[in-house]
Amino acid sequence: MSLGNTSCVALVGLNGHRVDVQADLGGGLPGMTLLGLPDASLQEARDRVRSAARNAGVPLSPRRLIINLVPAALPKRGPSFDLAILIAALAADSVLRVPPGVVFLGELSLDGSLRPLAGILPSVLAAQRQGFRRCVVPAANLEEAGLVPGVEVRGYEHVSDLLLELGVPREKLRWPPVQPRREPDNATGVDAARGDGDRLDGKDLSEVVGQPVGRYALEVAAAGGHHVLLTGPPGAGKTMLAERLPGLLPLLGDEDSVEATCVRSLGGIPVTGLVRRAPFESPHHTVSTAALVGGGSGVPRPGAASLAHAGVLFLDEAPEFASRTLDALREPLESGMLTLHRAAGTARYPARFQLVMAANPCPCGKRSRECECPAIVRRRYWARLSGPLMDRVDLRINVPEVEVAAMVRMQGGESSAQVRERVQAARARQARRWAKHGVALNARIPGAVLRSAELGLKGAARSHLETVAKELALTGRGVDRVLRIAWTLADLGGKERPDATHVQGAADLRGTPAAAA
Repeated sequence: MSLGNTSCVALVGLNGHRVDVQADLGGGLPGMTLLGLPDASLQEARDRVRSAARNAGVPLSPRRLIINLVPAALPKRGPSFDLAILIAALAADSVLRVPPGVVFLGELSLDGSLRPLAGILPSVLAAQRQGFRRCVVPAANLEEAGLVPGVEVRGYEHVSDLLLELGVPREKLRWPPVQPRREPDNATGVDAARGDGDRLDGKDLSEVVGQPVGRYALEVAAAGGHHVLLTGPPGAGKTMLAERLPGLLPLLGDEDSVEATCVRSLGGIPVTGLVRRAPFESPHHTVSTAALVGGGSGVPRPGAASLAHAGVLFLDEAPEFASRTLDALREPLESGMLTLHRAAGTARYPARFQLVMAANPCPCGKRSRECECPAIVRRRYWARLSGPLMDRVDLRINVPEVEVAAMVRMQGGESSAQVRERVQAARARQARRWAKHGVALNARIPGAVLRSAELGLKGAARSHLETVAKELALTGRGVDRVLRIAWTLADLGGKERPDATHVQGAADLRGTPAAAA
């Protein structure tokens, strides 16, 4: 037999595509040729595969070897095809027989050991959706691959272990001193309650002393999924509040959990279970646009905005970020999705996060009684946050400085668990109300639905909204956001519909940063 076939998976963003690896042995000068749009790292597989095969005791045939990756028009990148290429090449030389319906994923070292891969979870998920029920992965990726239900996953430390099971005689193999093959803990998927994101980081809302408005705004944001801007002097507690927002959010649902885990896997973050707690990402203000929203050479990689999917993206010292970088967040804030176009391909990543920004009143960062910045300096500082971006931020909260004497006397308020109970109750009301619209949170409901005859404000509430819109000079988007906040306040209060009090409360929370004036 001079033709061998195996299967692998190529990832473009989070979307996986089946790739058939065809190996053909023929006449001509010795060598290996890769076809099917391989990138530079995949081209290097020729040397990795040959060395790994030789050091495992089964050297490749000296004849001319052609490897075709089908479909040929799909760009392929990375070392995840190494194992599939090796097995196909040995099958073409009649060294072994390839069992049907198996996907091979793995990077080879020169000694034949299998190295872990990034993105193994979305790859196995894609294989499952393509109808595959068996998958071979590096042993280090076994636990992550085992998260996919309905797929029998086997992991190997060294390619010799796999070759022995595929029929290569033991005496031909150079048996390395490796750990025995490991089986996944649960071949049908992990229990829904298990996950590396279930562990709390110990940051509780009860540790925040004072700041009743900031605490309340955090509860409203958690209940309705709203974006927040916290403004105040250094040391007032802005960062402390933002870091406790994930602790107020409920556990992620199955769909969000799988998506968040897949993005983290593709980003190279070790995965030991499904992410169940809301992720928290806090990039430094020197972050590049590509690092924030995704990018890079070749097929773009996910950025911090996608890693924060279903969680919180916190931008401390927000006006210090580059304006162009901040404005790149406008698309995901509206759509919850990032589409990145590059010459090598287009990648789509989920990016439905809650944005929390913190800022000092002025660039000097001093307390108000010590600040000497003129008004023009403050205006330039706040101008770095563009109008379209600020229009998408629901809650704009001033976090005042807490006096030292008051801090000594005061104790922390309610715990995160207590507030989370009210948040969960409010979210349950929203889920029931918006179920027929396919939306679960107030922050995501379309404006047309908010203003419909069925759900629009009535009487005094409507009149008050018109007054507030004129006083605050709200845009159309701003009016919709006030409506969404009002609905959240009504849900937290157990009311069926917002009234004028809720509209005023929403306008107060919407307000304008005091330092921006």
